Amino acid sequence: MLSLGEQVLQIPLSDRWQIHHRLQELMITCSCPPDGSLRVQVNSLQEAILVRSTVMQFLASRCELVEWLEGCWCHS
Repeated sequence: MLSLGEQVLQIPLSDRWQIHHRLQELMITCSCPPDGSLRVQVNSLQEAILVRSTVMQFLASRCELVEWLEGCWCHS
């Protein structure tokens, strides 16, 4: 089940600001507090998908991304 509301993501510091910036471009409310986390406000399933996709773009390996894309093609 989808948990809406504020989500706290533990993202490596090297990627946190890039992910934060991309989520802001997508108009998803987020912040980077001093504790090192990334806080994201998820208000819909669409926003949850966008957050997951954005995080995958920065953190998944090429192999994981290829497998995910192939899975999308097989299920469409």
